[in-house]
Amino acid sequence: MKKILLIVLMLFLIFPAFSSVNANSTVSATATAVDEKVWAALGDAEVAQVIITFRGDEKPTEAQLSLLEGLGIESAISMQSLPIVGALATKQQVEQLADNEQVQSVYLNEKLEYFNADANLITGVDKAQQDDSFRKLNGGLPVSGDGIGVVVNDSGVDGTHKDHELGRNLVQNVLGTTNLQSITGLLPVSYTENVPNTDTNSGHGTHVAGTVGGTGALSGGKYEGAAPGADLIGYGSGGALFVLDGIGGFDYAVTHQNEYNIRVITNSWGSSGDFDPNHPINLASKKAYDRGIVVLFAAGNEGPGENTHNPYAKAPWVISVGAGEKDGTLADFSSRGTKDVGGTFDLHGKTWTWEDSPSIVAPGVDIVSTRTVSPLTALAADADAAAIEPAYLPYYTTMSGTSMATPHVAGITALLLEADPALSPDEVKTVLQQTATNMPGYESWEVGAGYVNAYAAIDAVFNNKTYGETLNSETVFNANVSEQTSQEEFAVEYIASVSSQHTFTVEEGVSTVAAKANAAGLLEATGNPVNLVLISPDGTEYSSGISLLFATTYDRTVIVNNPQAGEWKAEVRGLRGDELNPVGLALPETVKGTLAFTKVNEITGLTDISGHPAEPAIAMGVKNRLFDSNSKGQFRPDDKLTRADLATYLVMGAEIRQSLPATPSFTDTDSAVTPYAEAVTAKGAAFRDYGQVFNGVMKAKDNGTFNPKGNVTKAELAYSLVQSLGLQKQAEAFSGAVTVQYKDERVAIKDQDSIPADLKPYVQLALDLNILNAQFSVTQGKYDLKPTVEAVFNPGEQVLRGDFAVAFSRQYEAFFTN
Repeated sequence: MKKILLIVLMLFLIFPAFSSVNANSTVSATATAVDEKVWAALGDAEVAQVIITFRGDEKPTEAQLSLLEGLGIESAISMQSLPIVGALATKQQVEQLADNEQVQSVYLNEKLEYFNADANLITGVDKAQQDDSFRKLNGGLPVSGDGIGVVVNDSGVDGTHKDHELGRNLVQNVLGTTNLQSITGLLPVSYTENVPNTDTNSGHGTHVAGTVGGTGALSGGKYEGAAPGADLIGYGSGGALFVLDGIGGFDYAVTHQNEYNIRVITNSWGSSGDFDPNHPINLASKKAYDRGIVVLFAAGNEGPGENTHNPYAKAPWVISVGAGEKDGTLADFSSRGTKDVGGTFDLHGKTWTWEDSPSIVAPGVDIVSTRTVSPLTALAADADAAAIEPAYLPYYTTMSGTSMATPHVAGITALLLEADPALSPDEVKTVLQQTATNMPGYESWEVGAGYVNAYAAIDAVFNNKTYGETLNSETVFNANVSEQTSQEEFAVEYIASVSSQHTFTVEEGVSTVAAKANAAGLLEATGNPVNLVLISPDGTEYSSGISLLFATTYDRTVIVNNPQAGEWKAEVRGLRGDELNPVGLALPETVKGTLAFTKVNEITGLTDISGHPAEPAIAMGVKNRLFDSNSKGQFRPDDKLTRADLATYLVMGAEIRQSLPATPSFTDTDSAVTPYAEAVTAKGAAFRDYGQVFNGVMKAKDNGTFNPKGNVTKAELAYSLVQSLGLQKQAEAFSGAVTVQYKDERVAIKDQDSIPADLKPYVQLALDLNILNAQFSVTQGKYDLKPTVEAVFNPGEQVLRGDFAVAFSRQYEAFFTN
């Protein structure tokens, strides 16, 4: 891995594009990597479908193909450009392949998700292109960016690729010539146009172009870009990119704007340092902005620290794009701005205000897009083999970085400009930000307005709707909390149902202790059905919980609010299923993790929580903008939670998409509650409902009202918190009795007949994930050999605001660990 990082670092020193290394990419100089899933598959079957990667950058050689024939492999498909073969192989044949120095890896040909398809699902591009009302408003055709010129100002574009072929959707491909040492005299900049392939060194620009507007022609549309109807204009300078090269792209865009209807220019490159409005790059981007061209820049890949933001992305006329994970969190590598940093400056007779923060976040991790053969794309061979069907490997590759997030937003911008060509760059930026989805746990200097929502943005343009009333980035909060967190690592051995214990100390004044461990299993691929348990000084146990419905989840998290000071213990216990929810036995493993101890430094704007049992959870929630106090500085922890409260807090802190239907759904909500009520009850509300097909995270009342002043039962809260995690499919898979984990056994909930039938699966998952508690009682008669354990859930209990804060803080942790 260190070798790969060094090679990529060297490439990026030559070409400072904002792409990160593929996290799963591993290249060994000698050993052959064999996926453990191959051995598992061959344990159950005589042959398995495997993907064999040979060493080298081109298609398999005759000698390598002869090797397969010599081993007796009779069914195989050889790639056209990559050294990869898909084959049916026996265990003995795989063993022989593993001993051959020509073979780099052997992986199972398993069914996988497609992350570029996921990107279009996550951001709502697919939903927008399939929306019938949008199609009617767009002259009968889906929005595709038709006729909008987008300049890809990058390393170049391979115009021989069928997804962006020169003369078709790649309407122009330009090779810039700005090498000052190669000319004599004062000459105008020269551009070589109609070059079939200008991306012969890195493959970066080709990947970017495919993300903007690739047609997906070589994948049956599977890997098409966000705006497959856009007119792409490639501007490349080869592998080495200097400031003058970047300026050349802007110069070409402005010079040829009318010829190609250039409305967008995307730039996945940059530098480091402070914002300087007089820097020539910023002046060039300002010129394009003045001409009505939307300018996008990658935020950078220097995160997660503060003050790592690309200086060219800080210009107030630019859209700066951070990189998000597909689960709605922010990629660690995505550059952040700086809290409360910005200012004003005068330029061309106008006073501008700038802030050091990204504008928006878009998918930027493991993005599949078009490839050209290059050293950079060759490094991703292992990740590609794991993420892309073998038949498509010659044409597509995976990359990660804000470089990949930026062209996705550029494609969405083309969709917006097709919907309304009169939009100005400022209006495009405003629409993208006002329709974004809140990202819990992050501030605006990290993520800007939040995660991009293409569907809502296009809806706002087509139907003249006003979004943005629910944005955290636009909210002035009443309460604020500052905390200090320290961490320590731990390891616990688990062998044959016996666990060692790790002892640690919780000091006085600690408000929260959180233990996080990874139970990946010995193979680091199967998961291990074990619980992580923290034991307090008085013997009270706190369990991580794990659902038997998806027992291969790796992460285990335990959160204890207001923990008792003293000596604690951490241990691992194997799970035991029951007849309705069987689970395999836990395997021996060294479970490693981290303990985090949080102390509250200062709380302002919260006057009524001191000493309350829920105080740590309330403080944590306020810090992470999951909820807020009222204007009087009160949280009212002992008041009942209303449905309006729940709707508001879910949109604030559970990553719920904004939604505004053409006709209001409710007659009993006022203007303050309506946008929250509409969002939580809309289909596809939860961010992790990638296809936007699940039910809302709250249910409307039977009579079509919302009942904003109504109270929330414990069972209803279970539904909302679990549904907001995108777990509807897991809930639908549940059947049988509701049980809860108690030590190493499952205990049936005694009052489960009181749980509404449609909410039982959600109660089960809420208990398994430790979002909500059951109440246990242990009784033992005089002559009983062992005690009887009973558990009740109290599904009809009305939730107090303090109870909600505790549950929501746990849901927040589940969001980041599941």
